[in-house]
Amino acid sequence: MRPGSIRPGGRTARTRAAVLDATLAELADRGYEHVSVETIALRAGVHKTTVYRRWRTKEQLVLEALRAAAERRIEIPDSGDIDHDLRALARAVLATLASRDGAAAVRALVAATQSSPQVARVVRQFWAARLAQVTPIVQRAIARGQLPEGTSAAETMKYLAAPLFHRLLVTAEPLTEAAADQAAAAALAAARAGVFTPT
Repeated sequence: MRPGSIRPGGRTARTRAAVLDATLAELADRGYEHVSVETIALRAGVHKTTVYRRWRTKEQLVLEALRAAAERRIEIPDSGDIDHDLRALARAVLATLASRDGAAAVRALVAATQSSPQVARVVRQFWAARLAQVTPIVQRAIARGQLPEGTSAAETMKYLAAPLFHRLLVTAEPLTEAAADQAAAAALAAARAGVFTPT
């Protein structure tokens, strides 16, 4: 079982939540390179051995914290309508990027990815896990005849999320629901046109 993947109850659950929240806060305040298991433990108010018992490395801890945050903030919609589902997904991505810790963690990880293979690996693993969760949205839409056969979930997700990340990281434009809806509509139009099917 993956370290940190157990979902315990009671005091253990509170400790896990405190550690994962502290991890995101540390990323936001200090950046990946300056975060350590020790600083996370101090911020969470627990002993570092408590953290090491569940997560052997900082990389595992950061990945688990990102996954947990994504699970809390991004529910996978299933309304029966791909238009509605993609708009809901885009708004969930928006909510994550608009939050203080979410925005700061993204900035810190993007900056560190350029110089750290460990961070690059964490980011790849995180996106692979997210893609596995959102893939059913596209698969269900294909089955309902709402998208062409062979539509790539990965490409659909990239084109849905990219405009929002561009606003956060490049242009510093406001992250609005209108922007999320526009990103979803553009990704959907491209998917329906067969842009994301094999050539």
